[in-house]
Amino acid sequence: MTSVPDWLPTFDLRAPPAGFIADPYPFYAALRTHDPVRRMPDGSVLLTRYEDCVAVYKDAEAFSSDKRAEFLPKYGLSPLYEHHTTSLVFNDPPLHTRVRRLIVGALSPRAVDAMTPGLEALVARLLDQIEARTRAGERIDLIEDYAAAIPVEIIGNLLDVPYAERGPLRAWSLAILGALEPALTAEQLERGNRAVTEFLAYLRDLVARRRAAPGDPATDVLTRLIQGEGEDRLTETELLQNCIFILNAGHETTTNLIGNALALLCQWPEARAQLLAQPALIARAVEEFLRFESSNQLGNRITTREVTVGGVTLAPETRITLVIGAANRDPAQFEDPDRLDLARAPNRHLAFATGPHLCAGHAVARLEGRVAIGRFLERFPRYAIDFAQAVRGGRVRFRGWARLPACID
Repeated sequence: MTSVPDWLPTFDLRAPPAGFIADPYPFYAALRTHDPVRRMPDGSVLLTRYEDCVAVYKDAEAFSSDKRAEFLPKYGLSPLYEHHTTSLVFNDPPLHTRVRRLIVGALSPRAVDAMTPGLEALVARLLDQIEARTRAGERIDLIEDYAAAIPVEIIGNLLDVPYAERGPLRAWSLAILGALEPALTAEQLERGNRAVTEFLAYLRDLVARRRAAPGDPATDVLTRLIQGEGEDRLTETELLQNCIFILNAGHETTTNLIGNALALLCQWPEARAQLLAQPALIARAVEEFLRFESSNQLGNRITTREVTVGGVTLAPETRITLVIGAANRDPAQFEDPDRLDLARAPNRHLAFATGPHLCAGHAVARLEGRVAIGRFLERFPRYAIDFAQAVRGGRVRFRGWARLPACID
């Protein structure tokens, strides 16, 4: 067994050690080995083993997703508090069940397949723009010019947000999701609250217009949420806050999936050569990108009663952080987990969680990943990233790149 690293006794996600943001996986490996059910300085518990994370995800009765007790001290009675305690992901039944049923109903396999032509056309336009700008001598940023441009359009289409009104969506999303970090600055808190307030003002107007002119509830998620099913209707607050959630949830995570994958294919040239030689491998490759560099690194639960996890007894109301990024590199579940293996099978990663809170939009994200990554590599097989100028997203919860300057050959 390896020796206990000197940073481990004081490890805290709110102030991670030097080097953690650049590469958290050695830290996760040490935690899995020496302290897999780690009591944090604030009294919460950190889980890093795959088996323990799955057990928590699948037991929604013992491990609640309700965040009111956790978020009140963090946000106070603020717009951020109202948003994050009303959205699908941070709730238990009955609200979780009602909202999820409405969303999933509009994301049937047939509905997701119907998105493919529009997605392919969007990706083709973006690739044409990249090629034209490259010929003009411009430097390309794979995040701003490509990865971030795809999910904002796809999610905007799901809610039928008019194209001319999509400009602020990414900035609002980044500000609101940034406020989920383990430690917050006053500036992040203010920016997040302002984003929720502005987002709500916009959505009230959009919902009023959609009530006056409904879309097709089979494909328009906003119309479906407004109309509900049978006697089941969302309150105005539930409706607006879950529209924000939908626009946010599919945004940064999918941006990170595409950006992380394009970066990994430069860092693992043998994997790039394999995918170029076997383009049909793209579906498995997307699963491996999701496992290897999970867009969302953390999940959270709170115990509803005394429970035992990983051989450790936890009291009621114990806050738990599930480290998805660590579970997805657990050698007890994945052979040679620190190797990017595009043909890996089986690959039961937790990038979309599991159990009752399995990501409702996982099929959409997978489709975006397959088309965006596969078409980019096909069009620009010799692209290169200037990692000396690349900038990490700088977050603990969401792992991705803020900037990925690239040369397109």
